[in-house]
Amino acid sequence: MIKRDELIKIGTFNKPHGIHGEVSFIFTDDIFDRTECPYLVCEIDGIFVPFFIEEYRFKSDTSALIKFEDIDTEEEARLFTNLTVYFPKTYLGDEEEIEEAQVDYFIGYTISDATLGSLGKIIDIDDATINILFVVEHEGKEVLIPANDDFVVSVDEENKIIYMSIPPELLTL
Repeated sequence: MIKRDELIKIGTFNKPHGIHGEVSFIFTDDIFDRTECPYLVCEIDGIFVPFFIEEYRFKSDTSALIKFEDIDTEEEARLFTNLTVYFPKTYLGDEEEIEEAQVDYFIGYTISDATLGSLGKIIDIDDATINILFVVEHEGKEVLIPANDDFVVSVDEENKIIYMSIPPELLTL
């Protein structure tokens, strides 16, 4: 049985594409293309279920069309609409790759500061330096906030909110 802690979130299925069972897939990490893992995982009725990839093709840097084995019609593909897509950690490489994939998971989350309230959505992750930064759209501009455990108070995965206690001077840099 597959457990949540054995997986990382890599995207969401949108809607069927065409009549032959393809599904549109928006991803935050293309790890499925860089490994030999033959399947992706979706949570259905509280159970993590693997679906084996027959073929896929990229539409853009963040989207692809996926065709699964034994999913051959638009009606069957429609069952995947709006499902979250997970990837098994066992197929990831080293610890650095696992950590990077886990951080990308937070793109789209809202940052809420203990003092200032909602600061905006995470639109990107800057991992060009040793200190990973959340790129947040705040009042019409991009603000860099350290993705540091010391600043994180809690994470609400259901509502996609990261509650933080950020030193005020960081927002003025």
